Amino acid sequence: MRALSMASDTLHRMEWNLSSTATAASTPCIGICTLDHDGLCEGCLRNSQEIGAWGRLPEAERRRIMEQVLPLRALERGGR
Repeated sequence: MRALSMASDTLHRMEWNLSSTATAASTPCIGICTLDHDGLCEGCLRNSQEIGAWGRLPEAERRRIMEQVLPLRALERGGR
């Protein structure tokens, strides 16, 4: 139950970040920058490769990851 609540909270914060960044580069970062045992950031669910490359990715790719990849990871994590 706690994992599902955390996944829901993460998705909510990610949605807020998607709608609140008009001119800045899109980012799912919520300031909880710790890699978990599965190699994903506890806050945004990106892996270390995504985090490292984020600033060099085109905006379209960042948005694709935020809109398609990260929500799936949140669901998978909540299902544990």
